Amino acid sequence: MRDAVSRLNTEDLTISNVGISAMMHGYLVFDRENRQLAAFRTWKDTSTTEAADKLTQLFDFNIPERWSIAHLYQAILNKESHVQDISFITTLAGYVHWQLTGEKVIGIGDASGMFPVKDNQWHPEYVEKFKALTGIDWPSIAPKILVAGEVAGSFIESGKDYLFDNKQQAASAVNDKCVFCPPEGDAGTGMVACKAIAPNTGNVSAGTSIFAMVVLEKPLSRLYKEVDIVTTPDGRDVAMVHYNECTSKIDPWMERFEDAFMLFGFRVEKYELYDKLYEVALKREGKIALFMRDVLESAVADLAGGLRILKNDEKVRIDKLAGHGGFFKSGEAGRVVMSEMTGIPIEISETAAEGGAWGIALLADYVNVANKMTLNEYLEEK
Repeated sequence: MRDAVSRLNTEDLTISNVGISAMMHGYLVFDRENRQLAAFRTWKDTSTTEAADKLTQLFDFNIPERWSIAHLYQAILNKESHVQDISFITTLAGYVHWQLTGEKVIGIGDASGMFPVKDNQWHPEYVEKFKALTGIDWPSIAPKILVAGEVAGSFIESGKDYLFDNKQQAASAVNDKCVFCPPEGDAGTGMVACKAIAPNTGNVSAGTSIFAMVVLEKPLSRLYKEVDIVTTPDGRDVAMVHYNECTSKIDPWMERFEDAFMLFGFRVEKYELYDKLYEVALKREGKIALFMRDVLESAVADLAGGLRILKNDEKVRIDKLAGHGGFFKSGEAGRVVMSEMTGIPIEISETAAEGGAWGIALLADYVNVANKMTLNEYLEEK
């Protein structure tokens, strides 16, 4: 981060608003002296099956393996000694925000991937159930929840030292009125980047993992293990269909094609390989075309099944999904295959490749006008 900021030309630019975004979920815990108690466990860590299943039964609400509360309860079930010393638990975005501002806060979207939320706070019924189960009062160790548009702090001196090479650069770069928006996870910032936070809209992020976010008009009728309930950065309920694998199912095949060309003395640039092999998947004949079609469809198949639950079982209207991520970067193939597999129009916006970085920049800017318009109005008008 410091390296990136050092490249900004601060003679011509001042930073007036800041937002921090990072991968959602995971496990970062600290003691009363702010010492980290365990190595960072990311959303990819799926060693929490027992805890996730037991919490799902307890709450009658889907708790996925990657959620922070599943990691915490699994640590309790494993009798890990550090649990007794936990004073604070947060996400990666919440952690970096804390280092820069001193504020232990979190955006509602990121919060909803730690522990269930209701009415922009930690869900009181589940808080009590978890306390009865473990003796831990979740809100006392968790960050404070904020929604889009709220001011979430400003730079502290140690935060400037953390982010800038020297005090002179910090002094010239930071506006005196510089404020932070609430830190958010990558799912929420992806929705903002795609302008997909209104009911019946949504987005689909397809990269290393794949997930679709569909903004709901009303709650789902029952629990589905394939569907998580999270929120937009302004607190609307969202049905999230998430799977850990997407382009990771495609990349090994691309490497094999690359190796095959190398055997014959040909070096093909990776972007050319992806462009050609993705696009050939749109053809309806030929072994390579059919093979690549199968490869691309395999990366989307799990997501399509989850979305069918929303469309067929819950009758959720999904007008369109805004696509972003590496799966869509090579021509039209990713968009066409996913649209055909899901039965939902997929649109690619010009800012799709920017993803969460652009989304959090918009959320930071929204702080300036939040008292005048809703987040959706800001995205539509500004």
